[in-house]
Amino acid sequence: VFVGKIPRDLYEDELVPLFEKAGPIWDLRLMMDPLSGQNRGYAFITFCSKDAAQEAVKLCDNYEIRPGKHLGVCISVANNRLFVGSIPKNKTKENILEEFNKVTEGLVDVILYHQPDDKKKNRGFCFLEYEDHKSAAQARRRLMSGKVKVWGNVVTVEWADPVEEPDPEVMAKVKVLFVRNLATTVTEEILEKSFSEFGKLERVKKLKDYAFVHFEDRGAAVKAMNEMNGKEIEGEEIEIVLAKPPDKKRKERQAARQASRSTAYEDYYYYPPPRMPPPIRG
Repeated sequence: VFVGKIPRDLYEDELVPLFEKAGPIWDLRLMMDPLSGQNRGYAFITFCSKDAAQEAVKLCDNYEIRPGKHLGVCISVANNRLFVGSIPKNKTKENILEEFNKVTEGLVDVILYHQPDDKKKNRGFCFLEYEDHKSAAQARRRLMSGKVKVWGNVVTVEWADPVEEPDPEVMAKVKVLFVRNLATTVTEEILEKSFSEFGKLERVKKLKDYAFVHFEDRGAAVKAMNEMNGKEIEGEEIEIVLAKPPDKKRKERQAARQASRSTAYEDYYYYPPPRMPPPIRG
């Protein structure tokens, strides 16, 4: 977990007993300022289990550790993924993997989105997945230095927004399917016809090359997902997962990012093609 808003004159002797109430601590790193000898106001705590980390958020977020001083605690995920813009649109996943392997180390996967009307072209950006945070951070530094060129160009690089896993209890109630890799010829009517044989639908919403299929019954949604995933519709093999309900933080990020754009479909999401992050991040 990440712990913020720590009073500067507070140390491990107060943090450890408080956070141990949630479960056994594996590691605690309080960030220090070597000049003043005080802490920098934040720490990272690793627990021995995921449950303990979630319990620590419940117990200690907004906890008043000193009069008027409240801690801020949230789950912290090591980010292994970079967003890269300025990618030539004719490059394939294999081309990108090969090219970035030449200039960075520890690259394990490339996530690429194709243009809805032309599957041979990408959308001019991709995500690079590294084996660990250290490799991703080193790759980011190299690519941002301006000295490294990819296909003769300097690329734009940012940390990708981390994907926050929704609460399992919330996911257990989802009755909406996220269907991607749809051909341009697929209409909402075609989807309705294909999915309604599994149960009654509330509605179907298609956007670009993906769609949301809302069922009235959870069991019908799960059955449709299991039986339709990987099937062909209009010549394209579709991919289906349960849609993730939107989380508040993600909505706030999106609102800030597209204040001037038209409203997106936000009842549910999965990974609709991510938008470019703003040029500067805190």
